[in-house]
Parts: sequence; C-alpha cells; structure tokens
Amino acid sequence: MSAIDPAARIGHVHLTVADLDRAVAFYRDALGFEITARYGPDAVFLSAGGYHHHIGLNTWAGRGAPAPPRGTTGLYHFAILYPTRAALARAVRRLLDHGVRLEGAADHGVSEAIYLRDPDGNGVELYRDRAPSEWPRAADGVLAMTTRALDLESLLGEGG
Repeated sequence: MSAIDPAARIGHVHLTVADLDRAVAFYRDALGFEITARYGPDAVFLSAGGYHHHIGLNTWAGRGAPAPPRGTTGLYHFAILYPTRAALARAVRRLLDHGVRLEGAADHGVSEAIYLRDPDGNGVELYRDRAPSEWPRAADGVLAMTTRALDLESLLGEGG
C-alpha cells in the first residue's frame, strides 16, 4: 500500500458549537476570519484570503448543547498555520486585545506555537513553521522536536 500523496493537506475544520453568534464573534472578531457563507440561523463558513471556507461552525447537534467533558475522546485541537513569525505575533496580539486567555506557548524546534480554547472549549493552536533547514534533527536525520517555553515577549515584539 502506498503512502498518502505528499501534497495532501488538511483543508478545513467543521465544529459543532452551542451558540453560533458567540462562536462567530470569536473566529471573526478575535481571530480575524471572514464570513464567506451563512446557512440560515444554524451554520456559518469562515475563511482567510477568500478561500471558500477554512472553518465551518454549526448548531445542528442542538443549540445550547453542552461541551464534552474534559478527559473524553474527541478533538484535542486544530491548528492554524501563519506564514511568518510577524503574522503569528499580530494574531496573538489581536487575541490578547480581545481578552482571550492563552493556555500555553511552546517552541517545538520545528515551529513556534500558541495554545488556547474557543468559547466551546475546542483546542486551537496558532503556529508558524521554521524553515525545514532549521528543524532540529538527530544524528540519524530523524526529527528531534522539543517542547520548550516560547519567549512570548520576543514573539509579540516581532509583530510591530
């Protein structure tokens, strides 16, 4: 059996939410995605750069549904890849300006990442990749990813 095509990418994430207006406010206002389509009072698609949708939000499972309890199976997090360190810094600054609490910040060697939760408790990672030539590798060439503290002040200074 052959491996997946190396050009394959994750195209979008579609989330069940309890309150569509609250979720839209987070993804549109705090993260900066644009609404591309509305499906009545129950669903919205949002994107960056005019794509049809990167994020789908819906209340089809029931408006006001409770978040799944922590420690159960389900989505751990999804990640939003930013093209540069400065773009990531601007995104983090925007979140902080909207009062969003960050759960963590890590330098993984291959990337720099910020972790938070959306209003429904879904894990969200904002990150930027380093150039592959900068990725840490063991002597045998295997990736040697790490989880070290990210200097958040340095990152925020990058955003202008």
